[in-house]
Amino acid sequence: MRKAPSRTRTAAAKPKPLPLQVILDNGHGRETPGKRSPAWYDMAQLMEWEFNRSIVQRVAESLSQLTMQCNILVPEEEDISITERIKRTNTLARQAREEGRKALLISIHANASPNQMNPGHGWECWTSKGGTQSDQLATMLYNAAGRYLGRYTLRKDMADGDPDKETNRFSLLSKTICPAVLTENLFMDNHDECEFLLSEQGRDLIAHTHTKAIIDYNRQFGTNHI
Repeated sequence: MRKAPSRTRTAAAKPKPLPLQVILDNGHGRETPGKRSPAWYDMAQLMEWEFNRSIVQRVAESLSQLTMQCNILVPEEEDISITERIKRTNTLARQAREEGRKALLISIHANASPNQMNPGHGWECWTSKGGTQSDQLATMLYNAAGRYLGRYTLRKDMADGDPDKETNRFSLLSKTICPAVLTENLFMDNHDECEFLLSEQGRDLIAHTHTKAIIDYNRQFGTNHI
């Protein structure tokens, strides 16, 4: 009697993870009041809207060379409301989810002290309150900042065991549906730090800090070939 041919079960192939959807927010517009450095006697005045866009553009160009999906949240030069920026972020994050990809948001800024007579110093990253994947992205950003911006202070809050600062004041972080962080890239009212922010070398290093952290995050939560 012939034996029926044995049937071998083949395991269903797991779908390969896709690259992340990176959303870059450049914050503030050309006419946003106050978002600028002092008018230094020995160098140009830094306009935050221009600085933010410069960094975002550099990061976007680096990611495009790595074939990573990237969206600049505010292509306009005018100030776009937080409500609209939250809406745009969540739309992009939902589209990514439908495609089987994860999204993240990084909002890029330059810092300023409330008291110009006592300017602040250093680099910091903010997340919303509570433990989320945003904390892991922030930690990767701190690690990259320590490597590429090492001459400057890293402003940390280690109370909950990780370095990021937490607040729900930034609704772009607390009301978006994907991991979201906000970086404050040194103080534009600090003469030494502003000079760095205006320089091509400084901007390249700040952009590289963000790009490196995105690559690390993508390796953990997206694809690992980059």
